[in-house]
Parts: sequence; C-alpha cells; structure tokens
Amino acid sequence: MYSLTEIGKSLVTDVEGLSYAPYVLQHHQDALMSMWPLVHKAILDPTIEPFLKVHGEPAYSYYGKIPEMNGLMRKAMSGVSVPFMTSVLEGYNGFKGVKRLVDVGGSAGDCLRMILQKHRFICEGINFDLPEVVAEAPSIPGVTHIGGDMFKSIPAADAIFMKWVLTTWTDDECKLIMENCYKALPAGGKLIACEPVLPDDSNESQRTRALLEGDIFVMTIYRAKGNHRTEQEFKQLGFFAGFPHLRLYRVLDY
Repeated sequence: MYSLTEIGKSLVTDVEGLSYAPYVLQHHQDALMSMWPLVHKAILDPTIEPFLKVHGEPAYSYYGKIPEMNGLMRKAMSGVSVPFMTSVLEGYNGFKGVKRLVDVGGSAGDCLRMILQKHRFICEGINFDLPEVVAEAPSIPGVTHIGGDMFKSIPAADAIFMKWVLTTWTDDECKLIMENCYKALPAGGKLIACEPVLPDDSNESQRTRALLEGDIFVMTIYRAKGNHRTEQEFKQLGFFAGFPHLRLYRVLDY
C-alpha cells in the first residue's frame, strides 16, 4: 500500500485549487536558478543584485513582461499565502474595530478575502497593488481592487495590512512606504505588517535556518534592496516613519 507523505500532499491541489507546487516550480525555474552562481559576489559586494546582473533588469519588471511567469508568481504567492494567513487568523485578534482595511501589495486579494471571511465586521476591503497586477485580480465580495504606487500614496483606511512587502526594499524605501501608510491612517490607526523577523543571535533551530535561507534567497533577487530584519530594525523603521510603538506577534506553527 502506497500513499502520499505530508510533503507530497502539499504539492497536490486542494479543494480551493491551491497547493505549494507553483511555489516550488517558481523557485526552480531557469530565471531564478541562473542567479545562484553569483551569490558569492553579492556577499562580497552588497550593491550587486544577481538577478539584475544576469537578466539586465530588476525582478519585478522582468516578471511583468512575461505573462506565464507572472501568472506562476501569482499562483505561487496564493499557494503559500492561504496556509500562512490561516495561521495568522488563528492567533492574531488585532482586526477588532476595523471597518475599512487596505492590503498594500495584496496581489490577487487572497489575504483580504480570508480576513473578511473571518471578521465579518470589516465593511470594506481595498486590495491595493500595481495597476497591471489588480487588473488580473478576481472579483471578491466586499473587496475593491485599486491600482496605484505605494511609494506615492496609499488609500485611506482604519488599518493597513501588508505581507512580505518590506523585506524586498531598502531601509529608505521602507520608511517611505511606512510614511505613506502613516499618512493614510487616522489617529489610533494601525499598520499590520507580516514579515520575517530574524533573531538577534543565530542558532541551529529549524525556524532560524528557514529564516536565514529565506534571507539568502532575497539576496539573490534584491540584494541591493531587500533583506530580512531583526525586531529592533523594524522598530527603528517604524519610529522614523511616525509609528511610536511596535508589538511583535509570532506565527508559531507556520
């Protein structure tokens, strides 16, 4: 008798049409695999972006020009976002009192869909991303898709949500994004940012290994821009953007 292991099951499409398979395929396509031989150069020179050096342009613009790769990227993000958000919604209750919620960099709107399904008191969700991204987003009850540029302005809301956005940008760019978030919020509003948080001291735990491996992956695509950060580094970013307080919530089972 043969059956799938838990890892094998994660690669099979579930009832919602999602799986980790697109994420695995996206991370092993030629466009990304061709960058790994240059990782050592990025370590020696932090200004070097392996993706830019190999392909001649940044990852975002490169993917935007190739529909099939852009589509795979969206499927990959949906496949990992749903289990992640399931863990977030089981352990985080900070959405109480929110009537209008904006998801910055929300892609297809999967996170907003799950948040609104869980918290029916949220009257309106705004999925905010690049115009070419939201143009492909599906219709979701209670969600309005708005195209724009987070470096210029962000729609007003009671609270702003973002997932895995800050890790792909420099400190100065993150400050600008967070400043625009601060401007879009009322007094007492909050920014809910889901990001990898590095430990202050390295150790051999599985969680730390996964975080450091993710940091290396970010290095291959966004070395001159993004990186994983510690809690203190996030606190400093928030302080300079106008947010005086930081509360850290850990998703322990993801």
